[in-house]
Amino acid sequence: MTVKILLADDHAIIRQGLCALLEKHPDFEVVGAVENGLKAIELVGELKPNIVIMDVTMPNLNGIDAARRILEKSRSVKIIALSMHSNRRFVAEMLEAGALAYILKECLFDELVEAIRTVLNGRIYLSPKITGIVVDDYIKRMSPEYQQETVPLTEREREVLQLLAEGKSTKQIALRLHVSDKTIESNRRNIMEKLQIHSIAELTKYAVREGITPLDS
Repeated sequence: MTVKILLADDHAIIRQGLCALLEKHPDFEVVGAVENGLKAIELVGELKPNIVIMDVTMPNLNGIDAARRILEKSRSVKIIALSMHSNRRFVAEMLEAGALAYILKECLFDELVEAIRTVLNGRIYLSPKITGIVVDDYIKRMSPEYQQETVPLTEREREVLQLLAEGKSTKQIALRLHVSDKTIESNRRNIMEKLQIHSIAELTKYAVREGITPLDS
């Protein structure tokens, strides 16, 4: 059986390198390589990959929210997070979004191959450095203090927050999301009220800290 793989990473050199390495395996076929989460969502429907290898922080739409949307459309797709970040928040949010594996970019290529074969068999794969983070996160989430800290943003609010943090204007966001300027202004007010943040600069810091937008967007 040929394993169809879609790559999503905003760095071209990573996409090119992974394509070259993956296609050395006769049972792997890279069917697409894109630079952001929005394009990944589009191509999943078109190309029907078995595996999506996804960076966590990408412009326009991050890997966390893209993973959620992909799995809403197709539960059969297996998502592998490939990231430079071992931060607890990134790991927890990506796994909650439905990723079956979390691999650090510092790992050897053989570990990625092992992750692909593991998730194809319906099991979870974590880089060794990630395992302890997941256990610690589980313990923390059991505490009442964590529940009080958590601020729930809707899927649309997260998307608007990312675009605001990436410097898009209200009009640009409205055009991209096919809604009115007033709707985006309402989204922005709701986000600020929920987060108790009152400036775009602070929203940007929050979005970077929470992994909603990349640091270099």
